[in-house]
Amino acid sequence: MFTGIVREQGRVVSIDGGADGVRLRVAAPQAAAGAALGDSIALSGVCLTVVSVADGEIEFDAVAETLRRSSLGRLEPGAHVNVEPALRVGEPLGGHYVQGHVDAVGRVRSVEPEGDGRLVHFDAPPEVLRYCVEKGSIAVEGVALTVTELDDDGFTVALVPHTLAETTLGKVQPGDEVNLEADVLAKYVERLVIRS
Repeated sequence: MFTGIVREQGRVVSIDGGADGVRLRVAAPQAAAGAALGDSIALSGVCLTVVSVADGEIEFDAVAETLRRSSLGRLEPGAHVNVEPALRVGEPLGGHYVQGHVDAVGRVRSVEPEGDGRLVHFDAPPEVLRYCVEKGSIAVEGVALTVTELDDDGFTVALVPHTLAETTLGKVQPGDEVNLEADVLAKYVERLVIRS
């Protein structure tokens, strides 16, 4: 379980493998300092298991299913990723419940300045949009955000300066692919309503 509050931007050091699976090595000194073999850490919204930790770097295995359902398969060495260690008992829940299970890959439609922040419009597939509501929660690249506006093809979020500075969302450009995770609570509500 995660909160969507990014703790660090990591840098991809290496990617070994292919379409059937890869070994990712990420430089993330803060996360590495508290990480142990078997821990869960979200990379750009994807929950992965730590398989090695050394010298401020963490290694993860991403299987074919993960590569198909997320943007991790398109990463290259030098790319930056949002890093969030799993929530521990007693820590504050500052964002919203995020599982690290990417629902779909979306695309940046446009980026517009708004005061000190930015409005970012994303195109998203129907399987994500069905769970979106204005003022509802969504995770983009593992970042807990609030939907400010919806249309038939996507949604908009307003990014504050802190989010722009501390996450990879400060660098997104139109056309970029992003990992999307809809609010898990909306999924459960839908399931309960359908079964009633």
